[in-house]
Amino acid sequence: IERFLGKDFQVKSSYGHIRDLPSKNLSVDTENNYQPDYQIPADKKKLVAELKKMSKQADMVWLASDEDREGEAISWHLVETLGLDPAKTKRIVFHEITKSAITKAVENPREINNDLVNAQQARRVLDRLVGYELSPVLWKKIKPSLSAGRVQSVAVRLIVEREREIQDFNVTSSFRIIGIFKVDGQEIKAQLSERLDDQESAISVLESLKNSEFEVIDVQKKPAKRTPAAPFTTSTLQQEASRKLGMGVTKTMRVAQDLYEAGKITYMRTDSVNLSDLALGTSKEEIIKSFGEQYSHPRQFKGKSKNAQEAHEAIRPTYISEDKAGMGADHERLYSLIWKRTIASQMSDAQLERTTITIKPNNSELNFVAKGEVVLFDGFLKVYLEGKDEEEEKTEGLLPAVQVGQKLVRESIVATERFTQHPARYTEASLVKGMEDLGIGRPSTYAPTISTIINRNYVVKEEREGEERKYQEVSLVGSELTSKELTEITGREKNKLFPTDIGMVVNDFLVEKFTDILDYNFTAEVEKQFDEIAEGNLGWVKMIDDFYKPFHRTTVHTTENSERAKGERILGTDPESGKPLSVRIGKFGPMAQIGNAEDEEKPKFASLLKDQRIDTITMEEALQLFSYPKTVGQYEGHEVVISQGRFGPYVKFDSMFVSLQKGEEMGEVDLNRAIELIEAKKAADAPIAEYEGLPVQKGVGRFGPFIKWNDLFINVNKKYDFDNLTMENIEELIEVKKQKEIDKFVHRWDEEGISVQKARWGRHVIIQGKAKLELDKSFDVQSLTLEKCKEMLAAVAKKPAKKKKTTKKK
Repeated sequence: IERFLGKDFQVKSSYGHIRDLPSKNLSVDTENNYQPDYQIPADKKKLVAELKKMSKQADMVWLASDEDREGEAISWHLVETLGLDPAKTKRIVFHEITKSAITKAVENPREINNDLVNAQQARRVLDRLVGYELSPVLWKKIKPSLSAGRVQSVAVRLIVEREREIQDFNVTSSFRIIGIFKVDGQEIKAQLSERLDDQESAISVLESLKNSEFEVIDVQKKPAKRTPAAPFTTSTLQQEASRKLGMGVTKTMRVAQDLYEAGKITYMRTDSVNLSDLALGTSKEEIIKSFGEQYSHPRQFKGKSKNAQEAHEAIRPTYISEDKAGMGADHERLYSLIWKRTIASQMSDAQLERTTITIKPNNSELNFVAKGEVVLFDGFLKVYLEGKDEEEEKTEGLLPAVQVGQKLVRESIVATERFTQHPARYTEASLVKGMEDLGIGRPSTYAPTISTIINRNYVVKEEREGEERKYQEVSLVGSELTSKELTEITGREKNKLFPTDIGMVVNDFLVEKFTDILDYNFTAEVEKQFDEIAEGNLGWVKMIDDFYKPFHRTTVHTTENSERAKGERILGTDPESGKPLSVRIGKFGPMAQIGNAEDEEKPKFASLLKDQRIDTITMEEALQLFSYPKTVGQYEGHEVVISQGRFGPYVKFDSMFVSLQKGEEMGEVDLNRAIELIEAKKAADAPIAEYEGLPVQKGVGRFGPFIKWNDLFINVNKKYDFDNLTMENIEELIEVKKQKEIDKFVHRWDEEGISVQKARWGRHVIIQGKAKLELDKSFDVQSLTLEKCKEMLAAVAKKPAKKKKTTKKK
């Protein structure tokens, strides 16, 4: 941008929000018109000072944050925080990083739109009030460290309700009958127009067709067309990237942000499907040049939303003539998707011919129907076809030419048992679509909402293996009728969203106690009110006040009068003790319990396994949990114990912990299997080399393959062949790691045992033995001396230790 504007301009980034509501408390004055207490975070103070100094020296300050509400709020915060003079401040916006867009923006400055700022402020305040008042209710009534949010809780509700639909779904079967017919050496595949309820009915129909003659009684050909999809909005890009590229919503937005910042695409947070006149013109040129005049059909699309609060153009390539981004693999894939979608949207409709042939046996009223589709002119299909969340029933393609009255030869007729399918679980893409259809959230909220509910462990995104299912097939070939039983895998799930136990319990509690907050219509209505504020038709303080007063009364009443929500389910009676066996949410998550708190003898507890759920665990599975830790024998003079830990089931042998293999059940592991796992672990841990007199081991951990040397864990990246590491590779890896360890030290006084080292997240830490003092990000570590470090460590040592909370037994 600086290069586009020339030497008179200096461009500096504010790196997102330079002022926000601090997280340590509510930070909203509910007694004084809900005034927010904005503060500058510690890690932004140095930047703010720098921007303040620069703005005072400048002739003019141009605020160029994004044009959505959040961008407008950032500009407003900059004015407030830097104390900018209105006479020396201009607000500009652009949707692409090109010289023409930047120049045009500078030529057309505007003032900050306070309505957009107020809409963003209302969202921030409302979400803070909901989160900070609801979350403590959950801590008291369910479990500590939980959180709730206006949009995230509704997203969880969608997933929970879908899961319950699936649980309540009754699978039924029917028989689909397909006939293969021949005419002039060509094949027609046709399906019986009715499905049959059971195998006996299917056999009866096939028996009746043994000696039938088949004739074409109807042929219909109808012209049809397909129209291309609109250019991408934020939500449709997220959905299509998930379907076609397998990219999660968060990754899609991160890659799109990179493409935008590199000047490759227009702004990626938008709900508009419009294209600029320039984009329409350059698209037309590109289509005619690449495919010919007949493929060009310029058009504008009409979006669902009538509000114009977001950027005014769809997501498109900045330069339509460039079909490649010239960046990394993920960026290239996403850019190609955006380019194809944009080009296809301006291409001609695909012209089709759909054919339906009806075939009738001479001794039955049942009809067989064959459907086919022929593409007469491919149009936009030459470039792109929009994906679908669920597989559609496939057409059979081209059908041979036949005439009414023509006789057909029957090759075979097969009746196959098929089962009804439960509603599909949500993927990230279909959840975004569901939220958008209900009017929940806006383009900028989809990705963070999904990330939040996964990070909070209300929802898990995972793959699940299917299970084997038997089905029946009856075939008629010639005059011979055969039946056979076959198997298929059903219920396999890939990258689907499943609610956790804690997610279901929290959802049920909120739906019962805070009906309005979790109501889909209410959540959508709130979004409309934000739009009204953005258009200047509603005051933000009144909107918040109308919501907060009844909401606050409900939180107080619920806190004072509601019982704890445990999601408890009684499974039966423990056969050994005669006490009730139940499963519920405990302090540390889902657990099984034998006995009651009121009993004289203390209840027994056991955590549920990772793949077990409160609503599906059986009595037998729950009882099994109480048999662990279990000693299965001795090996080399040490007990061998099977147990369950944070990261799943494991074998403990001496000081060694060996994880069971994925999918392996604890109950299936006997002493012999445990010994196999122990020996395999020993072999894996055996030194593969020696360096500087110390052994080198290798292994695979949570973050991938590594080698271990001198208590250092060294990651081995894809540059190396991990299975065939050479001594040269090992030396190189160790030496690079040693240098990194040296570079960690900002200061080091070995004689005193004190050092200042780099820590995570840009912070630093002073270390002396076991004493550690983490420094604030803004602390000037370069100025630290040995004496100052000693002084700071001594001050920490003098602080009294925090007393542990004690709870009295009832």
